[in-house]
Amino acid sequence: QVQLVESGGGRVQAGDSLRLSCTASGRTVDDYAVGWFRQAPGKEREFVGAITWIGGGTYYADSVKGRFTASRDTAKNQVYLQMNKVKSEDTAVYYCAAGGILSSDWSQWTSWGQGTQVTVSS
Repeated sequence: QVQLVESGGGRVQAGDSLRLSCTASGRTVDDYAVGWFRQAPGKEREFVGAITWIGGGTYYADSVKGRFTASRDTAKNQVYLQMNKVKSEDTAVYYCAAGGILSSDWSQWTSWGQGTQVTVSS
């Protein structure tokens, strides 16, 4: 399995921008898609977006489409989530995940990072 570590979380004001990073190590991620999920207190883990490692195709939840952008740096084995115009409802722990298929169902992903907290104050 690939090991994933997220970074870049923090506390921001509504309307600000933030970039999360996900660094992969261990097994190569060439065959994987990398997804971003989030979980707010008392809520289920939800799909945010994903990017295919080969090709860089991106997919987003409707709630973040137009505000969040996923990208990757294959040389660094890193995936990013650029979060623009954040809202208070974006407050959550954000996780990156790797898997052999791209799915909005979190249970389909096989490797997970430890998560990074994003808090948006209004």
